[in-house]
Amino acid sequence: MIQNKASIAGLSSPFSDRQRGIVPKAPCSLKIKAAAAAAASNRDRNGTVLAVETVTKEMAEAESLIDDSQPTVAGGIRDAYGEDAATEDQPVTPCGYSLLRDPRHNKGLAFTDKERDAHYLLGLLPPSVPSQELQVKKLMNIIRQYQVPLQKYMYMMDLQERNERLFYKLLIDHVEEMLPIVYTPTVGEACQKYGSIFSRPQGLYISLKEKGRILEVLRNWPEKNIQVIVVTDGQRILGLGDLGCQGMGIPVGKLSLYTALGGVRPSACLPITIDVGTNNEKLLDDEFYIGLRQRRATGQEYDELLHEFMTAVKQNYGERVLVQFEDFANHNAFDLLAKYGTTHLVFNDDIQGTAAVVLSGLMAALKLLGGTLADHRFLFLGAGEAGTGIAELIALEISKQTQMPLDEARKNIWLVDSKGLIVESRKESLQHFKKPWAHDHEPVETLLEAVNDIKPTVLIGTSGVGRTFTQEVVEAMASFNEKPLILALSNPTSQSECTAEQAYTWTNGRAIYASGSPFPPVEYEGQTYVPGQSNNAYIFPGLGLGLIMSGTIRVHDDMLLAASEALAAQVTQENLDNGQIYPPFTNIRKISAHIAANVAAKAYELGLATRLPRPKDLVAYAESCMYSPSYRNYR
Repeated sequence: MIQNKASIAGLSSPFSDRQRGIVPKAPCSLKIKAAAAAAASNRDRNGTVLAVETVTKEMAEAESLIDDSQPTVAGGIRDAYGEDAATEDQPVTPCGYSLLRDPRHNKGLAFTDKERDAHYLLGLLPPSVPSQELQVKKLMNIIRQYQVPLQKYMYMMDLQERNERLFYKLLIDHVEEMLPIVYTPTVGEACQKYGSIFSRPQGLYISLKEKGRILEVLRNWPEKNIQVIVVTDGQRILGLGDLGCQGMGIPVGKLSLYTALGGVRPSACLPITIDVGTNNEKLLDDEFYIGLRQRRATGQEYDELLHEFMTAVKQNYGERVLVQFEDFANHNAFDLLAKYGTTHLVFNDDIQGTAAVVLSGLMAALKLLGGTLADHRFLFLGAGEAGTGIAELIALEISKQTQMPLDEARKNIWLVDSKGLIVESRKESLQHFKKPWAHDHEPVETLLEAVNDIKPTVLIGTSGVGRTFTQEVVEAMASFNEKPLILALSNPTSQSECTAEQAYTWTNGRAIYASGSPFPPVEYEGQTYVPGQSNNAYIFPGLGLGLIMSGTIRVHDDMLLAASEALAAQVTQENLDNGQIYPPFTNIRKISAHIAANVAAKAYELGLATRLPRPKDLVAYAESCMYSPSYRNYR
């Protein structure tokens, strides 16, 4: 029975975000109640048309009382739902049965007797009034009964559509257990099956059919005060390839983490999928596929659509809205970042976020390895967005620390792609983002040969191909390193270059290991090893919060370095003693506040922050800006 509960529960939340958006943003006042009563009377005399007109007029008058132009402590436009208000006593918009169907205001059984009486809920709920904590406990008991992670994912998505605050309360309180459910690795399977499990829209879909009307599409979204957009075109979802329109699971998941981990209010987040078709024949033949049934648009047609989108975003939401590019193909990812990085507040998590979180892990690992970054040799398997992005940020940090030229700092960083080691003799045939890494060396075809020739102290996998760190490769690393640092970063778990158990076993327990997706602790010869997780969720929520609260208008590389330094500083000696180069996720909100403060400080230093004057205590200010999932008391 429990296996079908998620799908059954999905039927209980019929109202989409857009439908909720038509509810008037005003308290359930006596004025509106009186209007409803008058409408009922008019309906008796004149039919339903007059009733609708009367209620619509009264609702419009109520909504006109709201001033959306006032700034908030969080740096955005005032939220009509009162999420940023200092008081916990909140006016509430919908009444009666509609209140139970509005996820932003719904509290389930937790409505007090007073609230039930004031908001026409008497008789609509059983008499029990549990606390939010008890509700979380109950839901965790339900979730833990599911054996299949995708079922847990579907249950959580249904909860988000029924009771927003309870969803975030549960996610925050049980972040280490639930993060792999709402994001990687489970979100990968969810994207693969998105057409089959799709029940209601959770963001905006902009396809080639809307070309010329993208601004109109953006204005259809009910929330007007957007601070963060996560957008994908679905061409390179995790390590799973082209999933087309079904890549929407990634922006939805990322923005859930912006709220849960970084405290950005949910109403300020907008997930978007740009649908230009798909080259995935399996999806094109799937009767349940939800996207355009055509091959991908490229070249001028693609560029024009993306340019219209970026122009419309800036026109509709202003200069300070953060646009995070997610899971674009390599060539498009680099081109978009280069094209719009000087005109918009943009960030690519695959290039920049991954780089920042890996650099942080390296900084922390130096306390175990010894030396500085400049003393180590780095070898990458994979030379796409993630690999070259990480390599570049490492080189920038080495250059910053040693004052050596950037070209010189790159010389201890080597990359292997599908054709072998990237060397000078291949330079003419390389894509532009690989050319800085073409060093003088004879051609090398395999990773094992490269390891034996370069003798790296750090091996980093960003290939998207599972089990490519073979036993021979890992044992070679252990043969000339006392503590080989092995980062198997590809997602999801099935695509990881090696497992934690393999890394520890093949190095006789000497490896320092971290992966992109989580692995459980490993028992080896009587000792427990806790693998780290080099998860971008450590970085992008805090980075985004820092940009928002400072009103930053452009992302600078120094802000990424500041985020890495802040994260590395949160790693304790106890973590290092356990072989962990990242702090536990249980403290993620505190970590995000410190990252936000460091990023904001750098923005003020660079003159890119517009929120003036600068707060004296940026950490305290970041914490004060964070969204709280605790229930409000409705009056």
